[in-house]
Amino acid sequence: MNIVERMKAPTPKFFRVLRNIGLLLAATGGALLAAPVALPTAVVTVAGYLTVAGGVMTAVSQSTVDGEPDKPQGDGT
Repeated sequence: MNIVERMKAPTPKFFRVLRNIGLLLAATGGALLAAPVALPTAVVTVAGYLTVAGGVMTAVSQSTVDGEPDKPQGDGT
């Protein structure tokens, strides 16, 4: 299964919820980073971490597929 097929395949419910949480974290971090007011350094640092963590969570959750793998891994023992 290549990456395009994997992204188009159905995602399990648990990972859809995680994907949405990741999108929320990324959006929150992005909003804090783009705020037009001066924020404390700690808030900006946490916002950067939120953005990265949300993006990674979203990508990993989206690439998880529902169903059986195409071929078995290993020698089967």
